[in-house]
Amino acid sequence: MEVAGTAVPPVCRVMDFGKFLYERTKKEREARKSQTKIEVKEIRLRPKTNEHHRGFKTRDARRWLLEGNKVRVTIRFRGREISYPELALEDLKEIAEELADVGIVEQVPTMEGKTMGMVLAPSRAPKKKAEGEAKPEVTSPTAE
Repeated sequence: MEVAGTAVPPVCRVMDFGKFLYERTKKEREARKSQTKIEVKEIRLRPKTNEHHRGFKTRDARRWLLEGNKVRVTIRFRGREISYPELALEDLKEIAEELADVGIVEQVPTMEGKTMGMVLAPSRAPKKKAEGEAKPEVTSPTAE
């Protein structure tokens, strides 16, 4: 088998081709295991959702962003609610402000039929949890 064809003179090696294929597939499998898969989680709201219930949803979104997942925030309109899209836009802006320390707006709020949505992405890479570590510490931006 040719190892380095561009070298002068070309480098070749005698080897078991079956063993070579087996080792290559094993390396590819290990590489797939170590890849990080980013999930897109979703929180669904309505324009009439009050601040207290929205707080529960944003707390979940904060946890997902800290884990390294993206978050899609969707506000669904029913009936005559669609004639007031500025209410939903204001809600989405408030959510983005609340989560500004852990996430950034990846997709700005847009209307798609009867729903308005935006996508938030984590602002930094997630930390790997070490054994025995209880909760990740959140530092304020002013402490740095």
